[in-house]
Amino acid sequence: MAGKLIICPTPIGNLGDMTERALEALRTADVVCAEDTRVTGKLLAAYRIEKRLERLDEALIGERAASLVERVGAGEMIAYCSDAGMPGVSDPGLRLVRAAREADVPVEVLPGPTAAATAYVASGSANPRFYFGGFFPRKDAERRATVESLRALDAALLFYESPNRLVAALDALAAVLPHREIAVCRELTKLHEEVVRGPLPQVRDVFAAREREGAGIKGEIVLVIEGPSAAEDAAAEQDAEAAARERAVELKAAGARNKEIARAIAEEFGVARNVAYDIALGA
Repeated sequence: MAGKLIICPTPIGNLGDMTERALEALRTADVVCAEDTRVTGKLLAAYRIEKRLERLDEALIGERAASLVERVGAGEMIAYCSDAGMPGVSDPGLRLVRAAREADVPVEVLPGPTAAATAYVASGSANPRFYFGGFFPRKDAERRATVESLRALDAALLFYESPNRLVAALDALAAVLPHREIAVCRELTKLHEEVVRGPLPQVRDVFAAREREGAGIKGEIVLVIEGPSAAEDAAAEQDAEAAARERAVELKAAGARNKEIARAIAEEFGVARNVAYDIALGA
C-alpha cells in the first residue's frame, strides 16, 4: 500500500468541530504524530481511537522530518495533528509538509478549524482582505516596527497573541494606529467565547482595567485590526498639521524666515507646500 502524510486539523475549542474525514484518517493511520501527545491523546480517547502516538514538536521536527518522510515513502500512513486548529498555521507542521513536498511523497491536507479565519469573520471586518502575521512580536520595538511596516496595507491585520502579553500588544498598536478599530477574539468556539470590538485605545483600556482589577485574561486570542480608512487618513493629516504648527512656532522664535519654515515643516511632516506656507505665515 502506498504511504501518505495526512494533515489532520483538530478543534480550536469545541470538540464537536472535529470532521468525519479527520476522524477516519486518525483511525486508519499507522501512527499519529502530534505536537503534544497528551493533548492529541485526550482527543483520540474522546473518540475511542487507539493509536500509537509520536511526539513531533518544534524541538523535534527539524531532526525527525526527513526520517518521517522516508517512512511515508516506504509505505507508512502517518497522520499529523497540532494542539489545535490547522497544522502548519503558526506551528511546526509547515516544516513537515515542506519536507514531504520536497521529497515528492503524497501529502493530503484535510480542511478544518482555523482560529485566524474564524476570528476574521467574527470580527465583522469591513475589509474584504486580510493579512495574517502569525504570533505578534514579543518585544515592544519589534511590535511597533511590524505595525509601521503594515499600516499602509489595504487589509485587516490578524495576529495571534498570548493573554499574558495582550495589554502590552494593545498599547503598541494604539500608539501607532490610534484611529483604527480592533476586535479582540478570545476563546473562540469555547464556552466563554468573547469578541470585544471598538477603537483601539478604548479596547486597550477595557483589558488594562481587567488586568488592574486582577480579573485575569485567559484563553487563546486573535487580534483583528481594521484596515486603513478615510477617517484615519483625515485624522493623520490633522495630527500632522497640528505638529507642523507647533514646529513652525519654534522655528519662527529661532529667527527662521517663512520660506525656510515652510520648507522645513513640509519635509518633516509631509504636509503640502501651500499648506506649509500658510502655517508658516500664521506662526
